[in-house]
Amino acid sequence: MDTIDISNMCSHLQAKILSPEGEYHAIWLTIQDDDELSAVVRNRQLHVYRNGKKVLVLAGKAQPKVIKDDRLNELL
Repeated sequence: MDTIDISNMCSHLQAKILSPEGEYHAIWLTIQDDDELSAVVRNRQLHVYRNGKKVLVLAGKAQPKVIKDDRLNELL
């Protein structure tokens, strides 16, 4: 997987995904290990795609937006 540029990501979201205790850390690790998954930072949120189709949007203070049923959502 290509490296995800997190420089424009909300600091609250960075803490939630990068900290081992963060509530989205398991999702972050799964994104790194699964070749079907990709992610991009847009509007300070993390948009997650499986095979090019958006499945999830993670934000720092707002609730996650489940776009499409996906096994990744089980980690929420």
